[in-house]
This record gives sequence, C-alpha cells and structure tokens, in this order.
Amino acid sequence: MHRVTFIPQGLTTRAPDGATIFDAANWAGLALDGTCGGRGTCGKCRVRRNAGGWELACRTPIHEDCTVEVPARAGRLRTIPFGLHREVALCPNVHRVVLSLTEPSLTDARSDLLRLSDALREAGYGIRQTPGAMRQLPRLLRGSASTVTAVVCGDELIAMEAGNTEDPCLGLALDVGTTTVAGAIANLKTGAVEASDSVLNGQAAYGADVIARISHAAEPHGLADLQACLIETINALVAKLVERCGTTRELIYETVAVGNTTMLHLLLGIDPTGIGVSPFVPAFQDPVTVRAADLGLRLHPEARLNTLPILGAYVGADIVAGLLATEFLRPQDDELRLFIDAGTNGEIVLRRGDRCLCAAAPAGPAFEGAQIQCGMRASAGAIEHVKITDDVHLGMIGGNERPVGICGSGLIDAVAELRRCGLIDQSGRFARREEARGRVPDAVADRLVDCHGCAAFLLSAPEDAVVLTQADVRALQYAKAAIAAGTGVLLSRFGARCEDIHAVLLAGAFGSCLDTGSARTIGLAPPVELGRIRSAGNAAGEGALVALLSRGEWEAARQMPLYLEYIELAADRGFHDRYAEALGFPLARQGPADSQKA
Repeated sequence: MHRVTFIPQGLTTRAPDGATIFDAANWAGLALDGTCGGRGTCGKCRVRRNAGGWELACRTPIHEDCTVEVPARAGRLRTIPFGLHREVALCPNVHRVVLSLTEPSLTDARSDLLRLSDALREAGYGIRQTPGAMRQLPRLLRGSASTVTAVVCGDELIAMEAGNTEDPCLGLALDVGTTTVAGAIANLKTGAVEASDSVLNGQAAYGADVIARISHAAEPHGLADLQACLIETINALVAKLVERCGTTRELIYETVAVGNTTMLHLLLGIDPTGIGVSPFVPAFQDPVTVRAADLGLRLHPEARLNTLPILGAYVGADIVAGLLATEFLRPQDDELRLFIDAGTNGEIVLRRGDRCLCAAAPAGPAFEGAQIQCGMRASAGAIEHVKITDDVHLGMIGGNERPVGICGSGLIDAVAELRRCGLIDQSGRFARREEARGRVPDAVADRLVDCHGCAAFLLSAPEDAVVLTQADVRALQYAKAAIAAGTGVLLSRFGARCEDIHAVLLAGAFGSCLDTGSARTIGLAPPVELGRIRSAGNAAGEGALVALLSRGEWEAARQMPLYLEYIELAADRGFHDRYAEALGFPLARQGPADSQKA
C-alpha cells in the first residue's frame, strides 16, 4: 500500500500498488473531473505528481508514496438544497405508537405477538410482523414495563422499544443522480428537514453517463462494483447528514429513493443491460420496497427503502418525483403545460387536460459541463452566470474572484449573451473580430480569439484562460436541439404549436440557477412569454421528500404510469428532421412580447 496526499486539499489516503491516482482520489473523497470513464480521452483529470509534469490521473498508476497536486477545478460540489416549496398534508408511512399492554395471566394467555397486534389494532394499525421485531418481543414484554413503543412502517411492525420513547422518527429522501447523490433527513412527525447535502456519485470513475455505466455493468463483477460504489456513496452521505443534525443512523426508519432508470437498477443490483440496447426495456417499472440493510445501507436494521415508479428506459423515477413536486398533473384545465428536465437525457412531459405524453431526448452531457473545453461541475469557481455589457461580467459559485471553469448554467448564459449581441449568428458561428468591431465595445470584441486553431471567446482574464470555443457552442446546439425536437414531436401529437404552451417548467442539473431568458434565447425553452417559464429547482429531490412525508402523495406517484403515455422518439419518423431544424438558434427577435403574467 502506498500513501497518497492530495494538495492543496490536504487529503491523504492509502492505495494499492498499481491503482490509478483517479481511483485514489475517489477513495479520499476528492471529486476529480473525468467524463470518459478512465479511458484517457477527455483530458479533464490532469494532476501533477511529486512536482513533476502534468499527467492524467485516470491513466497514471501508483507505485510509491507520492504527493499529488490537483488543479482548482476539482472543487467541492455545490450543495443541492432541499426544502418543501409546496403544501403537503403530513401523513408519513412510519409511525411511533405508544402502547400500554395488559400483562398475561392464566385467564389471558395470548401470545406476545397477538397481545401486541390486538393493541395496535385498537390504536388503528393493522400490522404484519417482521422477524426482527418478533425477536425483540419476549425480552421487552418480560422486562420492567408493560408500556412499549412500536415502530410501524406501512403495515409492518419493524421495531419495538421499551417504555414511551421520545426519540425522533426520521426518514431519508434520496435523489440518486448520475453525477451527484443528494439526500435530506426529515423529521416524520413535524415534516421539518433536519439536514441536507449532496456528494459526488462515486460511480463517476466508471464514466460520466448512463451508457458508460451500463457498459461497465456488463463486464465481469461490473454490476457488483457499481452497486457497491453507489451504496458506499450513500452511506458516506448519511454519515454527514446524521452528524450535522446530531442524531444516529438507527433512527432512520424509511428511505424514498428516486433517480433515472439506470441508477435505480444499479442501486438495487439489477442488470441494466436491456436499457442500453433496442428496444430499450428496463427490468422493472413498478415501485420497489426492500430492506435497506439488504442493499448494504447502514440505517435502522429494519428500515425500508421505497422507490417511485419508472415510466420508461430513459424516463425514470426522478421525472415522476419532479412531476409530483411541481404538482404538474394537478390542475384541472385544458391549458398546455410543458416540463423539461435538461440533463444528459433530456426528459420532456407535455400535458393537456387528461392526456399526458412523455419522452426522452438524447441531449448528451453538455448541460452538465462535460465535453466542454473548460467545462466543469457546479462547484466552487465555476462560472454560473454571464452578462455582456461594456465588458464581460461573470458570476461564480462560491464567491470566487477568479473563475476556474464553466458549468451548465454559465454555458447557456454565455451563448445566449453572445447570440444577443450578435457575436454568434443563427447557425452558431462566431463572428470574426473585425466583424464585431462597431457592433460591441472593443473590450468585448477583443475577446474573440483563436484557441488552437478554433474560434473562441475569452470569458475570463487572459491569465485564467477560461474560453468558450466553437466546438463548445456546437455541443450546446446538439443538446438543445434534441430537447427542442422532442418537444416538437410531443406537440405534434396534440396538434399544437409552441405558442400554445401556457406554462414551462425547467428542471434538472441547473437547479434554480438557470436563467429562463437565456434558455429561451438559445431555443432550449420554447418561444413563449418569459412569465410563463420558470425554473423548478431540484424537483426530483423535492418529489422524493414529498413522497416520504405523505403516503397519499406516494400513492399518487405510484398511479402516475396509468396517466402518462411514453413516446419512443427513436421510432418517430419526424424526430430527425425536427432535430436538424432545431440545431440553429432562434431569430434574435421572435415570439410574443415578454410579460410577467402567466
């Protein structure tokens, strides 16, 4: 084993001989950028070992103790906030029930379990016993008191405690994303969120997208490796959360987990191969309930993990959760409503009245900063907002004064601003510097540069070298065109146009940071009044929390597949034509006038 120290983070770990620096960083909890699954093609994981030259962490084996210098771009992920933004009738699936049991006698020789079951029934809880709870009964009921506290999860008795315990009853909401895993611990009695945080999904070492994960799962021991990696990520997240709110893991009795279809397969240890090949069939779609301990999650020994339903191979439980959080299916009217989750797979849901269609568009990883020359995750130092006036003005995550890269919301802002001021034409081509003079201030025109033979725009000061290249613009065009084309297909099924859309909800990796005006400018959002477009924030995490706090809401989510029709875009003859048409940017002036009235 070799000792590896990462600077300037000050993290130290031990790694076996031959392991890569990328693997060692993951073990140390350091989120190195890397979107190619360790194939050495993305070039984002450069590090410097023992003050030598720059090397790719994913391709550099460790054969001795070493110190590894990591560039600033490998920062801590921004925390994804949890907190209910809608009213929910608090009715959790887990309850603590205090019971006063009569003592057995020669005239009342009911079994311990029957005595308990009768008392629970009188309190309004019909239950099925579990072996773990049954083992506790003789000791408790032969103990010092006839008062006990039963913990009931749904219709299962999962725990017994002596006396009238006042410990909180906690639950865990999980949003298992391809890039990050977000979690929140909630008090199931009060509905309060006690702590929330997010961490890098440790599976990132196996590739940035679900296709890479599916490919690895097909290798010997690959599925087991991916599941173990994800479970370790969740356990580490839970450790942070319980420390933050001053409680213990054993008081977490239930978890609601959402995620895309592939992530839920990997969480449950189920082969996802069918998702990656035509006709793209998942192994399961209905909600699943399992003992969390059977997966390796360290919570209460009898805690249950519940998932929400899956709509299709690429429209997963995270979209169901987003629809639940935003009450997308609730309004009883005939207005046309659009929900877009902009990520590697752009999920789209369109609804009018009782009819609801959904689809998944292959957008690629550009929205998450991947395959962008200076792209990065939404962590400290990432450019998240761009404004061009007399010069370029940047907003960075973490309040940094100097940028180290650009994340998805910053990428959309940058392209939208360049389009607005005429430095990118409708086809996506950069203007030449001489063409730009007179259109924009010289300080802005001078930022049009050549970057290794490719046209580019310098976003930062020259010494920071954060640029937006022509290739980056093309990557964004491909991503937004896929979603626009998918939206067009769904609209055609309704016989409607973009102008008919009454409300647009934008969810996904951007959280609440996406500028809706920029999204409309590049054609990611349709050409409707800005007042009709809003960001849905972390809708998937919110939906998991809603389902955790209300069994009625969980049941509403369980019923959603009955009301949504899944459309396979690959089978639609018009999708590719619409995609080609959507590659260009909208005209600078188009659509109705902006209004804040929805």
